[in-house]
Amino acid sequence: MDAPLIDPFQRAISYLRVSVTDRCDFRCVYCMSENMQFLPKKELLTLEELDRMCSTFVGLGVRKLRITGGEPLVRRDIMTFFHRMGRHLDTGAMDELTLTTNGSQLHRFADDLYAAGVRRVNISLDTLDEAKFARVTRWGRLPQVLKGIDAAQRAGLRVKINTVALKGFNEDELFDLVSWCADRDMDLTFIEVMPMGDLGNEDRVGQYWSLKDLRSQLADRYTLTDTPRRSGGPARYARIEETGQDIGFITPLTHNFCESCNRVRLTCTGELYMCLGQEDMADLRAPLRQSTDNRVLEEAIRAAISLKPKGHDFDYSRQEVAGQMSRHMSHTGG
Repeated sequence: MDAPLIDPFQRAISYLRVSVTDRCDFRCVYCMSENMQFLPKKELLTLEELDRMCSTFVGLGVRKLRITGGEPLVRRDIMTFFHRMGRHLDTGAMDELTLTTNGSQLHRFADDLYAAGVRRVNISLDTLDEAKFARVTRWGRLPQVLKGIDAAQRAGLRVKINTVALKGFNEDELFDLVSWCADRDMDLTFIEVMPMGDLGNEDRVGQYWSLKDLRSQLADRYTLTDTPRRSGGPARYARIEETGQDIGFITPLTHNFCESCNRVRLTCTGELYMCLGQEDMADLRAPLRQSTDNRVLEEAIRAAISLKPKGHDFDYSRQEVAGQMSRHMSHTGG
């Protein structure tokens, strides 16, 4: 049982993304429907169960744990979970504990996160325009997010901004976002919009802005140098020589990055998705609750990893959506 987690394509699984809640205080148009039906709280794993689940993965070789949502910081008492997970950093069993957040609650929790062992956070931010921010999130509150970014930096957290590239929405802010991040010593990663969730009210093909085109625009103004940097996820980085900052590119459509995938995703109800872009999942809540003996859970995890697919099938190349997932991005945690 000490063997590492290796999938059918000889990829070692060392990175677990854990959604601790499907709830969020925003309703971003590419992530959720406007009138979301959230899960009953009784269906969620308790914080104690999340601890046991994540600790089992760490025991099987997972070195990086990213906490996601929904918005992870809206879950009641979530800081107790972060502090509990921090023990794996203290023992050396885990290399990194981090999170992805919309930033709305960081002004409350930044210092506690640092105390728990978190050293960097990814903050989702698609625009610096307050009116456009209200439109893309449906709820607004950009000043609160900016306040959270300030708090994170004061606490000593390294901040990376994640921006979904949206055609006709933030194309005109490309250089403003780059300059703003450079001035604040923050890295910036662009992400192509993915076909997740109900597309009834959103035109994913119309929203799609190829990062190949985005990078070409950057190269017209700046000197870009590819770097070997890897952050444990799918981003590939280039350095802007004029500013010294790293720009990341996550390209599920332009360039399928699945050949090096080292990740699996656990939902707040204990479903393990072996691929963000496939529907197959394994129920880990049942074996977790079936026995206090972790061997039952370990066997279920290994069985799930043995079914990890080679990759996803996202495709917009024929001006239609292919490889669409029925679940919303918030369900799997991005």
